[in-house]
Amino acid sequence: MASTLTSRRRFLALAGLTALSVPLATACGSGESGGGTSANGKITFDWWNIATTEPGKSLFPQISTAFTTAHPNIAIKTTSLENEAFKSKLTATTSSGKLPDVYQTWGGGVLQQQVDAGLVEDLTDLIDWSSQLTPVSLSAYQIGGRTYGIPYDIGMVGFWYNKKLFAKAGITTPPATWAEYLGVVKKLKAAGVTPIALAGKEKWPGHYYWAYLAMRVAGLPALQKAATTKDFTGAGFVQAGAHLKELVDLQPFQPGFLGAGYATPGGQAATVGNGKAAMELMGQWGPSVQKDAGADLGADLGFFPFPTVDGGVGQATEVFGGGGGFALRKGAPKEALDFLKFFVLDNESKLLASNGYLPVVKGAESQLTDANKKVVAESLVKATGFQLFLDQAYPPAVGQEVNDSVADLIAGKKTPEQVTASITEAAKSA
Repeated sequence: MASTLTSRRRFLALAGLTALSVPLATACGSGESGGGTSANGKITFDWWNIATTEPGKSLFPQISTAFTTAHPNIAIKTTSLENEAFKSKLTATTSSGKLPDVYQTWGGGVLQQQVDAGLVEDLTDLIDWSSQLTPVSLSAYQIGGRTYGIPYDIGMVGFWYNKKLFAKAGITTPPATWAEYLGVVKKLKAAGVTPIALAGKEKWPGHYYWAYLAMRVAGLPALQKAATTKDFTGAGFVQAGAHLKELVDLQPFQPGFLGAGYATPGGQAATVGNGKAAMELMGQWGPSVQKDAGADLGADLGFFPFPTVDGGVGQATEVFGGGGGFALRKGAPKEALDFLKFFVLDNESKLLASNGYLPVVKGAESQLTDANKKVVAESLVKATGFQLFLDQAYPPAVGQEVNDSVADLIAGKKTPEQVTASITEAAKSA
């Protein structure tokens, strides 16, 4: 789980495939990145992944070995890299006009840059089995109505909360609206409980609040339109910042939050896990990181979706999150796609049993036994809309500006209007 978690973040600035200008003839050549037929007649292809921690560290090689055992004419050359090392290496090889045959992707802006450079295989007409995958898990890898990646994990962000601390403050039901949420924060403070833990130093956790509020106020279509028009100055985005400022003005975060990390000792996850704060807004990996930090709330841990905003157009069933997937370089051996089909469809049960991933195959959520994962998976099944993390959905420079500007708003250094102006400026310059 740790790979997913620090995987996503800190980040997109480091993943930045900026200024890609790659000759397509180089990009499309067969075997440029190692795929093809080897001297002994085997079909070979490269597979780059980020499975350097469990459960993927053990599980991914098992799946690869099972595939090559069943297909002795195929050899897979695997490269497993820690997340940031992976992104650095992928950026370097992409800039030279090459990609590995099969490689980790989170979709969104970076994948789009690779697609625009002509480096990625269009899978749309090659995966007649895609109907077996959940639409929400595929969405991050679809660009212009075409599919460029295969998911193996999907998740969403919501509030993880301490039921015991809620009860101490007399709160019997999780809040359904933003007004109710602010009321919960006030009740917790009145009971002497720190309402929220936040990793202010790392910035990306703070952007979750602004992004979700933008979804709830302006709506998903507005976020999608802004990505095209490169204009985030609309009233809905300003209002999102104003609502976040309402929360910040209540001083709901733990002492020293501006210097706190996420998974570090004493950071956001540990603060919630140790019962020193009642809530954190985090992805499906939240409970695992709390546990890794040496704390486990067990049955006292609950989950609720981000509230709706009175007067906003967004719905509670529209979710914000992301996952992991794999893409193919243009011209990769067809056996590489066979491997992805085997990885996802034939091994979904193993992925879920490892307790490190959430289902991407329709109906597979019934196999989950972990209560926390079940509640997230059920929310995803009911989702009527999906928004990828903004620091992945948009080009890297724009995503970084979202993180930076929202962090400045939380720190009291920017107004809601200045946040939208800064993001718009970054979008127009990207």
